[in-house]
Amino acid sequence: MVGTMHAWHAIQRGHQVVQIERETEARGASLRNFGQIWVSGRAGGEELETALRARELWEGVGARVPALGFRANGSLTPVRGALELAVAEAAVARPDAAARGYKLLTPAEARALNPALRGDFTAALYCERDAAVEPRTAQLALRAELLKSPNYTFLPGREVREVVGAGTVRDDHGDVHQADMAVLCTGAWLGGLVRELAGPELPVRRVRLQMMQTDPLGEPLTTSVADADSFRYYPAYASPALDALNAGRPQAHTAAEHKMQLLMVQRADGGLTIGDTHEYEHPFAFDTVEEPYEHLAGVVESLLGRPLPRIRRRWAGVYAQCTEPGRVVHRQRVRDGVWLVTGPGGRGMTCAPAIAETTANELGW
Repeated sequence: MVGTMHAWHAIQRGHQVVQIERETEARGASLRNFGQIWVSGRAGGEELETALRARELWEGVGARVPALGFRANGSLTPVRGALELAVAEAAVARPDAAARGYKLLTPAEARALNPALRGDFTAALYCERDAAVEPRTAQLALRAELLKSPNYTFLPGREVREVVGAGTVRDDHGDVHQADMAVLCTGAWLGGLVRELAGPELPVRRVRLQMMQTDPLGEPLTTSVADADSFRYYPAYASPALDALNAGRPQAHTAAEHKMQLLMVQRADGGLTIGDTHEYEHPFAFDTVEEPYEHLAGVVESLLGRPLPRIRRRWAGVYAQCTEPGRVVHRQRVRDGVWLVTGPGGRGMTCAPAIAETTANELGW
């Protein structure tokens, strides 16, 4: 998605673009995600500003490309008990709460927004600025629109293997592509050419996750949904109230072991995308394990007040995450006319349009 959005901005600014994709179709984190445009938990400052700008850009692109499935659905995070409620109250008291669209709702107010939440909870944190797109089809929809331009060329099934000059690369078919500028958006691929160009100390790590998708719910889930474990994961919720929650009510064993939170979005076909776990230590496992799925199913059923539909798909994914404090993405000139843009982490789907716009602005496109 990061690469496609760079192509999108370049085309909008009147450039000719060749987009080279390693696989015949994207198969990495750009598809294996929630499709969330997730403003609510972003750190204040650059990260929030990037997410808010990306939310604005997504809405504009979605109006032009309806097949993206953009919807301004917002999100609800139900909370239970005084400790979780205090974290939500601290979030609503943030100076940037209005920019995020935070509101603290009663259970009745939350159910008026999302009647599918029939379980018991004390209150719910609402984030009006959150939105969603369809991750499995967004790439195809964007590319179909890009291909309407005579200035856009898509070359799938090719990998850039060598930088042979300023803005000039050679792919694994032996073809040389010469341009004013080459932007390498390499996703979770950090070896090979990336290591050769950026060196072994690249401040980016790989993160593995597990997710699942259900059969259709049979009713609308009108907002995205998170649980209070997301407070422990997203930086916007850091506060003394969160410290008290961690001390007074630690995560369940499975959630803590797999560094979990609940995020849930309904797909266009009515199914639910549910996740996720976080694994940071290499080497990653090659298989998926059942305990996280069982934990997530229990959390979802407690919020919906009904059994979860049949699980249709389970998958694992890997994304690259910048480790530099306060940085949304790692952007580096690695050769004359050649830039590496990688490491958006769990912000890639949310922030890709704004990341690409920043590249275009900073490099004078």
